[in-house]
Amino acid sequence: MNLGIIGQAAGLFAVTNIDDILILSLFFAQGARHRHSTRRIVIGQYLGFAAILAVAVAAAFGATFLPEAAIPYLGLLPLALGLKAAWQAWKNHRNGEDADEEEAKEGGPSPLEVAAVTFANGGDNIGVYVPVFATAGVGGMSVYAVVFLILVAVWCFAGKFFATRPVVAKALSRWGHILLPLVLIAIGLLILVEGGAFGL
Repeated sequence: MNLGIIGQAAGLFAVTNIDDILILSLFFAQGARHRHSTRRIVIGQYLGFAAILAVAVAAAFGATFLPEAAIPYLGLLPLALGLKAAWQAWKNHRNGEDADEEEAKEGGPSPLEVAAVTFANGGDNIGVYVPVFATAGVGGMSVYAVVFLILVAVWCFAGKFFATRPVVAKALSRWGHILLPLVLIAIGLLILVEGGAFGL
């Protein structure tokens, strides 16, 4: 196996997914007090990234399941989830429930929520991956896919690591229910505006 391709794949993944560590940290903080939240977040991250890979691989072979014009509208997914989380946080505050009670009750994000945010946030990565995959050939593409999927696990570990550092965990425990909606809404708006959705 060519070490050069492995290095290129690792570099490409890191550059295109660096912001995912922050989002994962917020998700892990949100589900910190629920038993199976880590498993659900990891499953969601893999589902979302597998969808990105599938679309990129298909496009590299000439099949376009996702027209380029549709990519900016993926911003609606994190925007909707951010607004939902903001509404939930406001409702809890109004009802006098604290974030800890809510986390225990809801169990943090679902795999589909994590997958939706991962896919939407990585929608622009597809445009980067397609030409790389197309020139790498089937063998090279397989190496990229394997390295990417291994690094998803590393990213999940990093997100969980940051979310569980005492100083960070304390801050996220106190402010995570506000930060998560803000970050999701910001990501959604950024995707919409940068992609020129709705003529923005």
